[in-house]
Amino acid sequence: MASLVDKLTASGGSESAGFLNDIVAQLWPHINIAAGRMTKEIVEPMLAKMLPGPLASLRFAKLDLGSEPMRFSSVDVHKTDNDGIKLDMDLHWDGNCDIELEGKMVPKVGIEKVHLAGRLSILLCPLTDIIPLIGAAQVAFINPPTLKLDFTNAANIADCFLIEKTVRKVILDIVASMAVLPNRYYVKLDSGNDWFRAYQHHLGVLRLTVERATGVSGPKKSGAKRLLDKIIKDVPDCFCAVAVGAEEPWRTSVRKNDRDPVWNETHDFLVADFEQVVSLDVDDDDPVSDDDIGVASTTVKAILLEGGAHELDLTHKGEPTGAKITLRAEFHNFVSDAGALTASTSAEGGGGEEEGEGRIVGLATVLVASAAGLRGDRDELKPSVKVSWGAREFQTPVKSYSPGTDIFNPGFDSAFKMPVTADMVASPGGFKIALLNATDETGAVEVPFADVLDAPGLVKAGDFDVGGGATVRASIALRGLRHAPVN
Repeated sequence: MASLVDKLTASGGSESAGFLNDIVAQLWPHINIAAGRMTKEIVEPMLAKMLPGPLASLRFAKLDLGSEPMRFSSVDVHKTDNDGIKLDMDLHWDGNCDIELEGKMVPKVGIEKVHLAGRLSILLCPLTDIIPLIGAAQVAFINPPTLKLDFTNAANIADCFLIEKTVRKVILDIVASMAVLPNRYYVKLDSGNDWFRAYQHHLGVLRLTVERATGVSGPKKSGAKRLLDKIIKDVPDCFCAVAVGAEEPWRTSVRKNDRDPVWNETHDFLVADFEQVVSLDVDDDDPVSDDDIGVASTTVKAILLEGGAHELDLTHKGEPTGAKITLRAEFHNFVSDAGALTASTSAEGGGGEEEGEGRIVGLATVLVASAAGLRGDRDELKPSVKVSWGAREFQTPVKSYSPGTDIFNPGFDSAFKMPVTADMVASPGGFKIALLNATDETGAVEVPFADVLDAPGLVKAGDFDVGGGATVRASIALRGLRHAPVN
């Protein structure tokens, strides 16, 4: 097995994407139509759920992505562990669009320019011996992309206020939920593709300790607030929020009245790519609204190649604050070893630290590929699969009949990950796989934790009988942690 340093430094070198840009330019009129249709179908329902108040009624009245195609650069090609090819590339798009949104009780909103930039990861796997030689393509931004929207019409008045801020945030949230690691947009190229072979498992865990910050001067405030601070000698109540990729941020505790706060608090983050950015945001805790003090960022790769110790400068709106924040990190590989899963965190890490909140000993991954043998009226079938383990529940998208689909044998190609803590291993329950029709459970099976732990490679996969002649094709995998030294 390659060492951690080998994995961190593996690269074929960046290549030009001229040929790819030529292909995209030729395809752009067709991409415009297809992407516009897909955007309308996917985004409109999510706008209704995620936008506040009257903005929730916004719908696309016009959706033209314009004549300027997306452009790509700095292509890097990698071989993956699951018999695939990974292409990493920069995406830049300055789109001269013609997009109109209209709704009830809100003025028409026009978007004339879209500025989008980020680094894409395109995963092609599994490789097969049958044309087109690739089972599926999975597309994702390695980190949340940057997005700027230029509005027209009534939205011009609020370009930097409510509409721009709200719509941009919702769009970025939608992109993150669909196509920012660890989420990937999945496209089958072979109708018979095996989801179990296509799925890209996480690389491991970054165990990150936020040690301290120094020289914190407090958030930038208006003249009146600065005068008040001088009178009462306000000292910030600092905490640090940390995020990796599209995962939920974690935050430290609050250190009251301290310009040099010491936390020494640790959290485990799942890593899907070594280029994922570790974002840190130090804030002043406030009962009404937390005040920004400064931000910093690095990458998983950068902090590990520096031996796991990192000191970063905090900036505020691009300007240096003079404050610094110190981190410590180590990396743990996922291994199919029952002993590693059941070992204590301190034994795994080798650092003698006690297990704390947010610390994990492994990962459970449940893949749901499909169901088969469903019965009933095709127009009344609304199948989905719910997976539960203890208090955790996940559900696949609900399927419905449309011409050309086999609603009696629906495909789901869904993945659910559950970090495993020591207490979960000490008294584990079984994994429940339930087949639903709309909200009604029509059948279920429970897979004991011990059956997965005793399975070859800690993977229990197959067609699980849920009763009534129906089966669910699923895979349950357990992985433990093993410390991967950088040196």
